[in-house]
Amino acid sequence: MKPNHLFRAVAASFLAMAAPSAAQAPDRGFTIAVIPDTQNYLDYSHQREAGFPIDAREIFLDQMEYIARNARSAGGDIVFATSVGDVWQHGSRPMDAEHATKGLKAIPNPVFGNYLKPEPRTLTVEMPTARAGYGILAGKLPFSVVPGNHDYDAVWSDSRWPATMKGDDPMRYGMLHYGGLDNFRSVFGSGSSFFKDKPWYVASCNGGADSAQIFEAGGYRFLHIGLEMAPEDDVIQWAQGVLKAHPDLPTIISIHDHLNIAGERKPIPAVDFDAVHKEHNSPEELWRKFIARNDQIFMVLSGHQHGQAHATDSNAFGHDVHQILADYQDRGQILPMIAPGAPKAALGDGWLRLMKFDFSGEVPTVSVSTYSTYFHSSSDRMTSYSALYKEHEKLAASDAAFGAEDRFTLTLSDFRERFAKAAVAAR
Repeated sequence: MKPNHLFRAVAASFLAMAAPSAAQAPDRGFTIAVIPDTQNYLDYSHQREAGFPIDAREIFLDQMEYIARNARSAGGDIVFATSVGDVWQHGSRPMDAEHATKGLKAIPNPVFGNYLKPEPRTLTVEMPTARAGYGILAGKLPFSVVPGNHDYDAVWSDSRWPATMKGDDPMRYGMLHYGGLDNFRSVFGSGSSFFKDKPWYVASCNGGADSAQIFEAGGYRFLHIGLEMAPEDDVIQWAQGVLKAHPDLPTIISIHDHLNIAGERKPIPAVDFDAVHKEHNSPEELWRKFIARNDQIFMVLSGHQHGQAHATDSNAFGHDVHQILADYQDRGQILPMIAPGAPKAALGDGWLRLMKFDFSGEVPTVSVSTYSTYFHSSSDRMTSYSALYKEHEKLAASDAAFGAEDRFTLTLSDFRERFAKAAVAAR
């Protein structure tokens, strides 16, 4: 048994925290697994061959195995999984051809220097690990993967916004620019074996950078649309066509960047696609142009901004749209536990989001929980949870308030009214 696997087994026994049961769920209940940013697990520099104390990829693979083991096809209740992007860490090119032909220039950046260098091990370590991980899900359940900013082929510091390094200046770190999705499409494109000819994979755009899936659970057919970060208007038009082709279905959107940790639809200033090219749509513009205008959309899932938040806003029809952020990439407790004396390293600690839908009552609910496949525990059952994470993430919050961001229940008060036509006959 490998050292980190051994520690995990001992820790699980010590904490006496068993994983949720994988017993067959009731007909009216099901779970969607949300996979937050996994970039630090796949990072080539976080593997033993690069001198790191553990193979961080194993944490990612354990997450995939947990989802597959608890899929409905395996007797569990997970019916769909969605990644919210930043699958891997590095770009592999200095600049993509499209941006190079526009005459854009890259400049050195005092903060992000090494991250901006093209990394060949993206192709030989990070992307193959991603393919292997999602291969564990293949054939077990429908799933979606959207690109995050780290999944682009190239990243550079835009010469038009040099870093000022001044206090609260939004441009104190400059502006990062991203381009090209050839790497992403090579793994998760519409022609990949993951999705080609799958009946549940019903539409795609930009070669699979944007995609749509259908799954059936809880007595309803659901539509899921995965969108690239800050999509342009043509992508919005494509997504609008997907809704038109599948009218009345309750729809979930996954996109890399939507909410910040304050529950606002605001991008990180240094990673603002709309700022560098106005044809991109900011989170708020996407809300106004697309999400709020389509009553089918009742939920939006995102990552990117480090932390947790959720917000519920009314769309143009007066109905609820639940928006949920989860990104745990800053969490770094595992390494010192496995290798005493080693400094903390941001990995993610195996945390997933599990969203359990319950349609057994008069008013449907969604119980959102946060589960670590490393600690074999949900956040609310781990007595040390606040002590491990609160100081770094939300020091001002009480323990109860901090925990409530990772375990809460949404009430879908208007769901049955909105989606009566999507109900399917009992089997």
